[in-house]
Amino acid sequence: MGAATIRVTELCKSFRVARQPQRSLKETAIRLLTRRLEYDTFLALDKVTLEIRAGEAVAIIGANGSGKSTLFKLISGILRPTSGTVHVSGRVSPLIELSSGFHPELSGVENVYLNGAIFGMRRAEIAARLGAIERFADIGDFIYAPVRTYSSGMLARLAFAVAINVEADALLIDEVLAVGDAQFQARCLAKIDELKAAGVTIVYVSHDMGSVERIADKVVLLEHGRVRRTGAARPVIEEYLAAAREGSANAAAGA
Repeated sequence: MGAATIRVTELCKSFRVARQPQRSLKETAIRLLTRRLEYDTFLALDKVTLEIRAGEAVAIIGANGSGKSTLFKLISGILRPTSGTVHVSGRVSPLIELSSGFHPELSGVENVYLNGAIFGMRRAEIAARLGAIERFADIGDFIYAPVRTYSSGMLARLAFAVAINVEADALLIDEVLAVGDAQFQARCLAKIDELKAAGVTIVYVSHDMGSVERIADKVVLLEHGRVRRTGAARPVIEEYLAAAREGSANAAAGA
């Protein structure tokens, strides 16, 4: 492995949450204007430290609310940390929400150019890859239609096709593969294997333990905003599933 592509050190992220539910929009507005709205602090990530080296494929797993997506967005640069640091070297291609970076009134082709520009590609680079993007997306003439007319599956196809053609040093994927059909998921997994073989760093967030085990060299298990365990895929997945079963049994016993 080469030098670290992604290094997270003592990373914390907190959010303000209104302490009490408001009865109406009018009451909320009055409290905001009079500065009477009170907040609690929710610590989504608590001193997370991890290192992802160049060429590694790392999956981030955990229950809902464990901090997976928050960590992902901090690595992607979408969020800023409350404290701690995130260091990312090289060009990163994040694939998060299907509609992120897409303008609904622009066509698929126009959005390809828009996304390419967001990723720092020159127009000539985008033009050179347009054919490959169209072939991988495989949405036919819809590539010329406004993306507001797309289904979630078509959005997933186009978003993934753009992301893998950026020639990034790291590809960040958050649950997007869950949207496409089985054939498209198989093509995506095959492409991820190809990128791994080429030395691209992969960061993958998912609840699908089958794809996690298929993709990841290393798995990071988050629990209540902290790293519970990091290691090879199978033992970490087994620990996560065992904890999930125990939690379900405890919840059922207390019902």
